[in-house]
Amino acid sequence: MHFDFIMDNIAIQTKIRSMAAAARAAAADLRRLSTEEKNRLLSGVAKALRGDYAAIAEANAEDVRIAKESGLSSAMVDRLTLTPQRFESMVAGVEYVAELPDPVGETIWTRERPSGISIRKVREPFGVVAVVFESRPNVLVDTAALCLKAGNAIVLRGGKEAIRSNAALAASLSRALGSLSAAVQFVDILDHEAVSEMVRAVGLIDVAIPRGGERLIRAMCEAALIPVLKHYKGVCHTYVDDKANLSMALSIIDNAKRQRPSACNALECLLVHENLAPIFLPMVKAWAADNGVTLHEDGAGVEYLALEMNVAKVADHRAAIEYINKHSSGHSDCIITEDAERAAEFLRDVDSSSVYHNVSTRFTDGAEFGMGAEIGISTDKLHARGPMGLEELTTYKYLISGDGVVRP
Repeated sequence: MHFDFIMDNIAIQTKIRSMAAAARAAAADLRRLSTEEKNRLLSGVAKALRGDYAAIAEANAEDVRIAKESGLSSAMVDRLTLTPQRFESMVAGVEYVAELPDPVGETIWTRERPSGISIRKVREPFGVVAVVFESRPNVLVDTAALCLKAGNAIVLRGGKEAIRSNAALAASLSRALGSLSAAVQFVDILDHEAVSEMVRAVGLIDVAIPRGGERLIRAMCEAALIPVLKHYKGVCHTYVDDKANLSMALSIIDNAKRQRPSACNALECLLVHENLAPIFLPMVKAWAADNGVTLHEDGAGVEYLALEMNVAKVADHRAAIEYINKHSSGHSDCIITEDAERAAEFLRDVDSSSVYHNVSTRFTDGAEFGMGAEIGISTDKLHARGPMGLEELTTYKYLISGDGVVRP
């Protein structure tokens, strides 16, 4: 299997623009597909992936082996690994997306104006979406499925640590799509210049979505000439109020930190009401010692992605809100309390994309929100915020009709 590890900049620019142009032509064909045709396409993708499981698993095992030998962090290796369960969940996500309502052509609102014109605001595809991601090979399939259902072609570029896995997955998709295979373009150029060219492809790519670390996102934004929907780090907080159920609090903390610590929606900072601290913090320390969790007292704003977290005391729920709005990345934050008024204030005033009351932050996920797979979790406020599903992969236009109406 050949990968373009090194190319000169002119060759990279030529190849990226050629791929983007092919994707744009395919996007025009996708736009004309009915919902039923798109659903059949996705069902074929799921069938092809299951049929190619052995080859995909072999490629992934090789990526994991090399990653471990290269000293990649345990969090990165975990994200890279396609276990049988994760593989089946990924494929089931494609099938679930096929069952979701098609947003394309949906009427958002209609208005009849005194002038005699009738206006409809309707959803339509972006056209071509570029996705740059790190580690998780399932992102390739998740994003391709969502883009296809929303009528978009996609240009995908993964990290070098998952190059074999991504190539195997992309090959399976290409075979399944047949005459529409150009709608999913897999960039196997590992030079960083490839990403820069993707976000400079004005007129060919409509929007870019980074799925990776803060360094990748900032680099893409600095180079971009097209819109970038950002998914910054997940510095997620849980505040335990002095009116919390302590058994519930420990259960939520355990799930949010340990269920999958490498995920962006995992708990990274625990805040405890100062009146509760003498009772509750010893319980937290005992839990941490039993489960191999390292506690810090000076890690405000840190995304650990491991069995580590920051712990701090705050005066009350208002102080917790202030702390979170200062140090959170705007991803997911939670209050644990039995006080309805405090919970309502927290839900209203915490400026994050997903705000929870007595629920683990691990639920910030497209599948858990009923979107099927997700293309990312935006910490932006425009054009999308939080988990991004099918609706977030569309824009809109206005359709105006009348009977010879002219403006006076």
